[in-house]
Amino acid sequence: MTFRTRALTAALTLALGISSAIAAPIELKFSHVVADNTPKGQMANHFKKLVDERLKGQVEVKVYPSSQLFGDGKELEAMLLGDVQMIAPSLSKFQKYTDQLQIFDLPFLFNDMAAVDRFQQGKEGQAMLGSLEKYGLVGLGYLHNGMKQISASNPLKTPADAKGKKFRIQTSDVLAAQFEAIHAVPVKKPFAEVFTLLQTKAIDGQENTWSNIYSQKFFEVQPYITETNHGVLDYLIVTNAEFWNGLPDNVRSELKKALDESVTFGNKIAAEKDSEDKTAIFASGKSQLITLTDAERNQWVEAMKPVWKQFEGAIGKELIDAAVAANQ
Repeated sequence: MTFRTRALTAALTLALGISSAIAAPIELKFSHVVADNTPKGQMANHFKKLVDERLKGQVEVKVYPSSQLFGDGKELEAMLLGDVQMIAPSLSKFQKYTDQLQIFDLPFLFNDMAAVDRFQQGKEGQAMLGSLEKYGLVGLGYLHNGMKQISASNPLKTPADAKGKKFRIQTSDVLAAQFEAIHAVPVKKPFAEVFTLLQTKAIDGQENTWSNIYSQKFFEVQPYITETNHGVLDYLIVTNAEFWNGLPDNVRSELKKALDESVTFGNKIAAEKDSEDKTAIFASGKSQLITLTDAERNQWVEAMKPVWKQFEGAIGKELIDAAVAANQ
């Protein structure tokens, strides 16, 4: 082989290599900690489906449910390191980055999910999506799960019934204060460990939505569930800023459009599953529903509401007032 032939061969090989690299699809790993059949799980799979249809050959979405890739204690760290490109942690997980998002943990702040949605889609809620940019994260949207209930090994009708009991919470100072306000013991533990902690009676109870209580089978090891609707468990879909801003404009635009449609899809499922999963839980006969009277519920409200004042300085009174106004 002559020098000229070798040179031409090398140039052709290099060109083919560059062409192959350019043609390779962008990998987007979407990691989450819940099951595929939850609103978040179905939203993530719907997002993958839309991207496969619209950006085939350009972007490849890989969904990793049920903490297969990262647990809820490691997701954000992995995101910042670029080991995963999209996650949807609960809003409670962002406490170390911004105080504002703690507003969603305040007990009895929102009357229902319609109020939550009005606040999130309003001026204040949308502004909070950008509160993480200085940390290298881009907030892409809110995803609903539902209102939280409290399950326990003993019936809870008044705050006094929770005194001295251990309840698993997410890593949130607001949620810790919420249970401390009723003289209970908050225990910060990863979501993946909750079933075992309940089953072994290492803890007495936990707070969660109907869909999580059902999909994670918490109702099988918790004989009582009190319908409190005391808080909201929603998620913030985030991506790595360097990854997101480095995408071609047309790809980024299509991904955002697919994500927005998937969030709408997921929120519809969340509303449907809220009722369906509640029915399924009690149809199993393994857990008993505790329904509060107005007087009993008011005891919970009065006991926990001082937490608002406790965190007013960090969150901002104007923001809390805007959330209250969303109940109208």
